[in-house]
Amino acid sequence: MKAIQITKYQHPSQLEISNIPAPKAEEGQVLVDIYAAGLNFFDILQAQGKYQSQPPFPFVLGAEIAGRVSANSPVDSSSLFKPGDRVLGYTQGAYAEQVAVNSYQLLPCPDNISLEQATGVYLTYPTSYEGLVGRANAQPGEWVLVLAAAGGVGLAAVQIAKMLGCKVIAAAGSAEKLKIAVERGGADATVDYGKEGWQKEVLKITGGAGVDVVYDPVGMLVPSLKCVNWNARLVVVGFAAGAIEKVPANLLLLKNVSVVGLHWGATAKKDPNRYVEVIRIVLEHIRNGDLVPQVFDPVYEGLQSVPRGLVDIEKRKTWGKAVVRIRKDEAASKL
Repeated sequence: MKAIQITKYQHPSQLEISNIPAPKAEEGQVLVDIYAAGLNFFDILQAQGKYQSQPPFPFVLGAEIAGRVSANSPVDSSSLFKPGDRVLGYTQGAYAEQVAVNSYQLLPCPDNISLEQATGVYLTYPTSYEGLVGRANAQPGEWVLVLAAAGGVGLAAVQIAKMLGCKVIAAAGSAEKLKIAVERGGADATVDYGKEGWQKEVLKITGGAGVDVVYDPVGMLVPSLKCVNWNARLVVVGFAAGAIEKVPANLLLLKNVSVVGLHWGATAKKDPNRYVEVIRIVLEHIRNGDLVPQVFDPVYEGLQSVPRGLVDIEKRKTWGKAVVRIRKDEAASKL
């Protein structure tokens, strides 16, 4: 079986394809033929030994998968899936032709999306939904500022905020990415946060009041505090910019601001009922067409393109969900 196996820590540009034994499913697991895998910033860190979760050597890189249950996968009367079923999930070892995964880590793929689209569902949309609904309690008519609005979670957040009836200001660092946030996400307005004084533009758009919610996967809370409304809620999702901020408490006090964190991965253990409920809601909205997963175009073709895809993510050349297609789904349903 072909896979991107890590035997030593190195920059993703140096990754190569290895031939390794095919996986064997243990009790409670199913075998999945991987058709598409998500490319993520944390994969870049994990390849270099810099991530918070580092499997022992050797390990196969990648975590987000979409594919079909293998023809030779073990099944029994209690199995949730049968051979041929389209599934999506999250498990170590996505950059490979096949993986053995616990059945509870898999979800049925909605019929109205492709397997490439499905790779961005398990993490991206639940993260943004819980951030805006569970943590920020975003309400119809409120102004929501989404930072890194053309990224994976950012673009999902723009879509979800619009679905909730909010007014969305998309913030990104280039005209191309701002265009994506409007055309693919439906943002009402845009600001380039690479320009000095972008907060003044936010205030102008909101009639001087400022935004009610800030969705921040970047690490720009302090700059955003210059353009928030009274009783604003700021959601900390990540630190893509690389620095962890120290927020001056007096700025929070002056406008009655709340700052809340979101660690979606830990929610599975700390609040499993909420975790399952959010995923159920997200899948329902995708099936109904309320949310449409957006995939970076062009899709990266073949395992050999994983290094290039990860380097492109590192250089911020991608938008939406960057995906590597490992094999084509000949029986794909219509989009």
